[in-house]
Amino acid sequence: MLDANHDSAVTHVLDGLNAAFAADDPAAAAALFEPDGYWRDLASFTWNLATMEGQPAIVAMLTAQLGAIKPHGFTIAAGELASDGGGFDQAFIDFETETGRGHGHIRIRDGKIWTLLTTLRELKGHEEHKGTTRPKGVAHKIEKGRKTWAEARADEAAELGYKTQPEVVIIGGGQGGIALGARLRQLGVPTIIIEKNARAGDSWRNRYKSLCLHDPVWYDHLPYMPFPANWPVFAPKDKLGDWLEMYTRVMELNYWGSTVAQKASYDGTHWTIEVLRDGKPVTLRPRQLVLATGMSAKANWPTFPGQDVFKGEQQHSSTHPGPDAYVGKKVVVIGSNNSAHDICAALWEAGADVTMVQRSSTHIVRSEPLMKHGLGSLYSEEAVAAGVTTDKADLIFASIPYKLLPTFQKPIYDTIRAEDAAFYAALEKAGFMLDWGDDDTGLFMKYLRRGSGYYIDVGACQLIIDGKIKLKSGADVDHLTADAVMLKDGTVLPADLVIYATGYGSMNGWAADLISQDVADKVGKCWGLGSATTKDPGPWEGEQRNMWKPTAQPGLWFHGGNLHQSRHYSQFLALQLQARMVGLNTPVYGMGKVHHLK
Repeated sequence: MLDANHDSAVTHVLDGLNAAFAADDPAAAAALFEPDGYWRDLASFTWNLATMEGQPAIVAMLTAQLGAIKPHGFTIAAGELASDGGGFDQAFIDFETETGRGHGHIRIRDGKIWTLLTTLRELKGHEEHKGTTRPKGVAHKIEKGRKTWAEARADEAAELGYKTQPEVVIIGGGQGGIALGARLRQLGVPTIIIEKNARAGDSWRNRYKSLCLHDPVWYDHLPYMPFPANWPVFAPKDKLGDWLEMYTRVMELNYWGSTVAQKASYDGTHWTIEVLRDGKPVTLRPRQLVLATGMSAKANWPTFPGQDVFKGEQQHSSTHPGPDAYVGKKVVVIGSNNSAHDICAALWEAGADVTMVQRSSTHIVRSEPLMKHGLGSLYSEEAVAAGVTTDKADLIFASIPYKLLPTFQKPIYDTIRAEDAAFYAALEKAGFMLDWGDDDTGLFMKYLRRGSGYYIDVGACQLIIDGKIKLKSGADVDHLTADAVMLKDGTVLPADLVIYATGYGSMNGWAADLISQDVADKVGKCWGLGSATTKDPGPWEGEQRNMWKPTAQPGLWFHGGNLHQSRHYSQFLALQLQARMVGLNTPVYGMGKVHHLK
């Protein structure tokens, strides 16, 4: 039976943690957890992103880290109250360490910690200048030679990378690089963002013209500057591109468009990065290199016999310009995930004869029930009205360890599956091969595990049901002829255009291109979670592989994901980078050993 006084129950456990930490007693702290309880830490205790599962793992982490971290002051967050989570007590918490201040979330069942999330909020003595400590902007004084803000900003932009060197170089100027650049700017970490496109936002503008966000506005805010109250629920690509461009200017980011990184090498303390900026060579020497090249940037181009004899056009979904030039043309789209559906729908609208080739099963969820059941409690107008800010929503979502997440997700998709039974039956009748993920846990677990394999339906599925988008499922491509795609079951699909909506490769492929294959192999795959069906689980430590955390290559980091992840995890990556710049000699826990920041 839960204690009716939730504050009292939570405070009792937090007092126990404080006492155990003060006594330097890892076993006593671990005993406050359930035997298989979870502690997820984002940079505050481990200087890593790591999840400890079970009391022995918690003891091991604390044994390694307590002496250096010196945690104390665990308390319910100021202005918050503990609450009943439906079978457990829960609360937002604050705490301190020797070098930082933290924030987190706790769930308690029958007096024991079920889940604990600890996150680093700021470094002591290196806080962001905001609120009462915000910068003046303009000095109200009269003196000869005084520079305006615009002049000082222009001087900084002209000198960084030439007369002075950045601490961090971010390669990739999409939403991930921009969000991280904004965090680093506010933390005083000199940073240059390198982008091959001419303008911020071009990575969105240059995609097929019907592209839009399938995630809702409440889920997609950038750091520091949320979208305005009249921003559309689902942002069109060009509108989002304009916002990103505006954001880089307002946030004063050192953004190098029309710049290509050609080669990088590491000497043990610094990177040497050769870039072409507007066609002119520049050498950069940062200590830290972040690849923010995106989950959807390194295209998988499949190879089939006959591609060299096909007389029509061949495109990857990332290079498809849109449907306008293909009115009345026969188009074959290889693939059945988000991009494939969006492209097929736009081609049908424009008057093309389009066929989707579905080679393997796909998870489908309609947008409306996903918004209602999947995101509504945390990211919706109703959640905002109930006081669930974006920061709170992010913390609540992050507080669920990845290993527990399937048990939270499955009931959501069981509900959607039952409510939309007629819709799914119609899709299967049309021949579409459906799945619900490895363990019937739906879209988000598929995204976290694979980064693909799903479609958020905004109308294309009805076109398949009605036969307006032709479907060929269950057969792979055998070869191409001069004017057709030949499937392995003998089906002939005449084509003027073939679009390969075949997804993207692991982000560590960019390390192979830029640095070396040896470094890419040392780092290993980026993205994905270990599971019973993962052939190569690797040292994933209960977190996304190699994302937002130290890698096996010193000084090399990976940052990516959707807008939500770019916003949320940029905070912890930025703090890890800031800690290295200011010279904290703090042990990093993970990857099978303890090592120190550098």
